[in-house]
Amino acid sequence: MRHTTVRHTTVPSVLGPLTLVADDADALTGVYFEGHHPAPASASLGPYTEPDATLVAAATQIDEYLAGRRQVFDLVVHITGTPFQQSVWTALTQVAYGEQTTYGALAAAVGRPAAARAVGAAVGRNRLSIIVPCHRVVGSAGLTGYAGGLDRKRHLLDLETGTATVV
Repeated sequence: MRHTTVRHTTVPSVLGPLTLVADDADALTGVYFEGHHPAPASASLGPYTEPDATLVAAATQIDEYLAGRRQVFDLVVHITGTPFQQSVWTALTQVAYGEQTTYGALAAAVGRPAAARAVGAAVGRNRLSIIVPCHRVVGSAGLTGYAGGLDRKRHLLDLETGTATVV
């Protein structure tokens, strides 16, 4: 197995500072909010660097998205996980901009209709916040947890439905 080195930078956003992580293949591997829960291990971030082309592209596209000028990301990403987690994260990318789904519906979409809790755990392990749109998953009774906090989740959902104030 090849050892992959990573690097990170922090960029400002309307949702507060974002830590962006990329690997030596120039793929984005992480997008973390300040106060992200669970927090990434510092070893998984690699050394701090000034933004390079990969990190600048990610920051630019996230900024465009947060300003309401982008609905689809065009970035090379790499996220590791179990085959089940990978299936959940892939299913998340199929939830369209402005749409929402539930953990139960996502479980059905990955062929495991009784696994809503396991789907929730996989959603919570998504390291590519915003890019892999885990904010589009809500509980059957409404808004539920988000690694970046419920205020940020609400902002992202409102942005996508056109009810947020875009700066």
